[in-house]
Amino acid sequence: MARRRLLQGLSIAGLGLGLEGGLMKSALAATQNPWQQADDIVARLRQPLQFRKKDYLITAYGARTCNLRKVTAWISFEEQALTETPDDNAPDCYAAIRTAIETCHREGGGRVVIPAGNWFCAGPIVLLSNVHVHLQAGAHVYFSHRPEDYARHGEVDCGENGRLTISRWQSNDCLNYSPMVYARNQDNIALTGEDWTAVLHGQGGVAFNDAGDCWWTWKGKLKTINAVGQNSVPNYKAGKPSENAVNPLNAESLTQLAPSLGEAMRQLIQGQGDKWRADANYLPALSEAGVPLEKRVFGKGHFLRPPMIQLIGCRKVLLEGYEVRDTPFWQHHPVACTDVVIRKVHAKSHGPNSDGFDPEACNYVLVEECTFDSGDDCIAIKAGKNRDTQYGPSQNIVIQHCTMQSGHGAVTLGSEMAGGIQHVYARHLLFENIHWKTNPLNTAIRLKTNLNRGGFLRHFYVQDVRIPNGVQTSPSFYTSLPGSPIQSKTVATAAGAVVTFDCDYTPVSDNVRIRPPVVEDIHISGIRVGNVDTGKGQYSCYQAIVILGPVASDYNGPAPVPPVPAVQRVTIRDCDFGTPVASSNPVYLYNVRDLQLTDVRIGGKVLNGQFSG
Repeated sequence: MARRRLLQGLSIAGLGLGLEGGLMKSALAATQNPWQQADDIVARLRQPLQFRKKDYLITAYGARTCNLRKVTAWISFEEQALTETPDDNAPDCYAAIRTAIETCHREGGGRVVIPAGNWFCAGPIVLLSNVHVHLQAGAHVYFSHRPEDYARHGEVDCGENGRLTISRWQSNDCLNYSPMVYARNQDNIALTGEDWTAVLHGQGGVAFNDAGDCWWTWKGKLKTINAVGQNSVPNYKAGKPSENAVNPLNAESLTQLAPSLGEAMRQLIQGQGDKWRADANYLPALSEAGVPLEKRVFGKGHFLRPPMIQLIGCRKVLLEGYEVRDTPFWQHHPVACTDVVIRKVHAKSHGPNSDGFDPEACNYVLVEECTFDSGDDCIAIKAGKNRDTQYGPSQNIVIQHCTMQSGHGAVTLGSEMAGGIQHVYARHLLFENIHWKTNPLNTAIRLKTNLNRGGFLRHFYVQDVRIPNGVQTSPSFYTSLPGSPIQSKTVATAAGAVVTFDCDYTPVSDNVRIRPPVVEDIHISGIRVGNVDTGKGQYSCYQAIVILGPVASDYNGPAPVPPVPAVQRVTIRDCDFGTPVASSNPVYLYNVRDLQLTDVRIGGKVLNGQFSG
């Protein structure tokens, strides 16, 4: 009974968030200048958090520094290097940090201080209300790279699967390995560093067994092969366990977990064969089938990598001033949080799915003065997937004065956005793309959804973006479904365009395709894209703009087919996209109504007018 109450708290805590401010902000949007609305969000989030003025040093609770040794580890998809990691006999400071935080919280709050030095932590740092965890300059926390250490301390006893944590994995609720830094339903919390010598290290590329496998190996076979820099997964070979290999521990049929599910829906969710039993497919299948959280048990024996920092249902959150490095999965993942600020953080991880910052179903978020150097999207705004939409939309988000380097998309919305995304403002950004020769930014402004993820994107504004080294100049194409009017491997939605709206994102990965997305009211201005010398000429991208609207033929639910709307009310003005490689076809449109281009320069030519496709 206690376990059931604990799990029920996840849904109860988030029910009101999706509605809070939704109607109010929609009304404000109709009366305010959008950039004034962005200023109002910033003003709200500039109010500093207040903490009791007392410090709790972790050394007072038994924490001791550790010695380091050098090992060969993966530092990206394809590259290995000598890396420092704690000695095998390193003292574990997990208990000391936990006790310091719990004591600080119990006594009314304050600051838990991690001093300069190397610290080994074989378990999660769990934040509590009114506690500010601060890393001094030179403090380097090495989190254990062994998965079993994140199935020891969770609040839910799941037997052979371990003591697990209420989590979300790619926008579906589950019980799983704990993130390295975690909080749930806490208020007034902060995680800060004095500067970027204060490091939280996930050790995602350090081997945990004699076969050389690491967290990143669990990614398994890549579904989308990008043209540059991401053609393999560290130490993965066919036949190894991974998130996309069939897991025999998973049920053979959904009737075992959802006996009331109709046969037609069961067949639709499971699809052909048993690929749905791979962990990465199994979890969304459980969501589609309405399986409750307490039966979505992963952890030991499963291969869903946890996020590095995950905060669920929290209010008044500050993340500031540190570097996060080599994370197992997404770097920062606040879910159903209100009033979140991430500022002056260096998000550096080149492994699979190393998104820099993924706010999900959050309300009032400020991202400023951060640098993202990511193995996946730098920023990716999320809002639930399948039927896990209880927290509502992501909304009232400002992204400003940030720098992006490597990554799939610099500013991305989706792909998990079933609850909707609205009122997002991105301005004064530098997509520097310093690794353009070897590991380039795939695309700059990116939307991802499809008839599975559905949801809506509306009221998205972009202003003043500099992209001096362009984006990837070779195309990465998507694979369409049989019967699609779009031939496979002909549209460069995966990489190569500066602005990419992909409303048919990896459709072959989703068995259930019954939710047409709505994409409207998007306004982009002031993008300046530079050319680079590719050896074959001076180019900025493969194409300037790719807008692939929803593809109606993908629908596979019951008749009648619902309306599949075109992408509409999109304006792009006062932009210079440089010189695309595909100079004869620099803009691709499908299911787009009245795209308005005003003073848009592509390859030296200026485009004005309305365009549809």
